[in-house]
Order: sequence, then C-alpha cells, then structure tokens
Amino acid sequence: MPKRRGMIRNFPTETASMSTHSTRVHGLDTLRALAVTLVVLHHYVLFVSNAPTFGWVGEIGWVGVDLFFALSGYLIGNQIFAGMKSPGGFSLKHFYARRLLRTLPNYWVVLALYFLWPAFRGEAPLLPLWEYATFIQNFALEPGIAFSHSWSLAIEEQFYVLLPALALLGAALKGSLRGSLRLAWSAIALAFIAGMLVRANLWQEMAEQNYKLYFYFKYIYYSSLCRYDELLAGVALALLRNQHAGIWAQLTRHGNLMGVLGLLVCALAFRFFLDDRYGFGITVFGFPLMALGFSLLIVASVAEGSLLRGLRVPGAGQLALWSYAIYLLHKPVCVMAAGWLQGQGYGAGHPLTIGALLLLSVVTGWLLYKLVETPFMLLRERYVPSNAARPASRQVIV
Repeated sequence: MPKRRGMIRNFPTETASMSTHSTRVHGLDTLRALAVTLVVLHHYVLFVSNAPTFGWVGEIGWVGVDLFFALSGYLIGNQIFAGMKSPGGFSLKHFYARRLLRTLPNYWVVLALYFLWPAFRGEAPLLPLWEYATFIQNFALEPGIAFSHSWSLAIEEQFYVLLPALALLGAALKGSLRGSLRLAWSAIALAFIAGMLVRANLWQEMAEQNYKLYFYFKYIYYSSLCRYDELLAGVALALLRNQHAGIWAQLTRHGNLMGVLGLLVCALAFRFFLDDRYGFGITVFGFPLMALGFSLLIVASVAEGSLLRGLRVPGAGQLALWSYAIYLLHKPVCVMAAGWLQGQGYGAGHPLTIGALLLLSVVTGWLLYKLVETPFMLLRERYVPSNAARPASRQVIV
C-alpha cells in the first residue's frame, strides 16, 4: 500500500476489520479452492460426461455450493458484527456499495454473454432479463434453464441485502448488547427450525403428488427458504467470534480437533446424501448436518496453530482468488468446448478432454478475474475502501 507523506494508516487484520487490506488465511483459501473444484467436477459429470467420471467425488460435488455458503456467512457476518462494534461504526451504504462492486461486474459480463451469444446458452431457454437482474431467478426455477447455476448467486445476493439490515435493526430494537445477542441467537435457532419445517412440508407434498425430482429441484433445492442453512451457520460462527470471545477462544484452541470432527460430520452427511439424496430424512436434516461439518472446518481453518490453517496447497490461493469468476464461466465454457472436442473424436471421458476442459475452466476464470473483477476491485479500493461509517484513524508522524 502506498504511504502518504507525514502519516500512516492503522488497519487491523482481515478477519477482525472492515478494511480491504487483509492478511490471507491459507486455511480459508484451501476451503474456497476445494469448493470451486467440487462444483466444477460435479458440473462436468452433470452437463458434459453424463457418467461417473470422477467417482463419488463428482457425484457429491454439488456440496461445493454449500461450502461457499458457509464461507460467505462467516466472512460477511464477521465484517458486519466487527463493524458494528468498531470505533468507525458500520455503514450500510458502504457495505452495499462494496458488495455490488465485488459481485455485479463479473455477473453482468457473463449474463451479457448468455443473452447476446446464442452458442453460449445452447438450446436452453433464458428467463426474462429482469429476473436475473433482480436476483430472483431461483424462485421456482425450473431445471434446464440457461444460467441455472446462478441460483446460488441469487441466494447469496438476497443474503447480502438482508443480513446487515436485520443486524442493525435487531441492535436498534433491543438497545442493550445482551438483549441484542438474545434476539440474534433466538432468530438463528428459529430460522434453522423454520428451514427444516419448510423442507419437511414440501417433501410431503412432493410425495403425495408424486412430483419427484422436478419438484425437488424447483421448490426445495433452489429455494431461498430451504437452502440458507450453511449461510446461517457461518453467521453463527461470526457472531461467536465477535460477541463471545471466551467460547471462540475455546473452540480455536482445539483447531485440529475441530478439523477432525468437521471431516467426520461431513463424511457422515455425504454418505447419507450419496445413499438417499432425495429421501425425507436427509432432505430435512441433511443440510443442517452439513452446515455443522463445514462450520467446524471453518473454525479449524482460522485457528492458530492448526494444520488446516497452515496448510499451503499449491495453487489453492490462486483458485480461491479466481473462484467466483471460475464458478460463473466454467459450465457454459465446458459444454461448448466439449461439443467441439467431440467433433474431433475426443469424447467426454477421454483424458485429453477432461484435462483440457478443467484447464479451460481455470484459464477463462482467470481472464474474467483479470479483465473485469480486478479493475472494479481497484475502483472499490479507491472510492469505498471499507465498510466503516467514519474514516479510519490516522497517526500523524511529527
């Protein structure tokens, strides 16, 4: 960061502040890289090979979206709760501006490709533009629609809009910190219960009407009311970190244990989903179970001295940095390129095709990151450098 003559800026570390000047945590990068890798492998199986190309990993790879949700809940929740108790205060206007500059440019470029380049969407129909523009495309989304993987982006944008407003409203209504915390934890608990009840009711309706998978994806899997468990779990972690320092210290003191427990819980959830993904029990309770597993892994990834926090997987940092761009582009790029390679005699299961498409997913994501995301991040750094309501304190050098 360039220094201004006569002064320096005091910026705290990434996880405790609203500043964009951050210290990267290798454990979080590893989890983010794992999330995007799982999604890319799953979509390859689903939309390109239509075969068990990567075994059970490709089959369960859709959980990468849920891991993204848990990470977003923790990181965004941490920004909000840390900001609300910081000397600079928390600005809703600055938060929204920073989120829009982070998410919209890449999204709009890819959306333009879908609408202006027919080959990019293939034969899949598009929803009206206004639904994508307002991030409500996941409402009763029918499988097979173009840019269908943007359903998760819609849920995240809805989360970005609601969470900070609700947090500020809860703090204002209760007045005292203790009252606000009681309200916050009660709301989190009730939201988990409500999500399970909604899924149970919809599953029963699906069974009675014999709607099966079409109904499951349209009204359960893509639904905002059914798919916020991991986001909520991440928010709960952020609340623990910022308002219950003693409990947080106890958890992070045993980072390796949290990591082992997280792996065991995730393995259990994955096993249930692989055995009976659309069953009643796993539909109702599987997402909270997976949210618990991912939450434990996040604790392990930020705990001082834990193996996961210090783990440096080659390329994971870059994949984490480019993950949003990769997520947006990989599906249409792979489908188009697979068609061309098929015409050259290389089927979807050929090692050359697999390697080429996975590499293409990374390269095109990197290009989107460099050409679109990076310039807007620089604009954000210049005009909205933090979520703070008041400028950061400066220390004058005499």
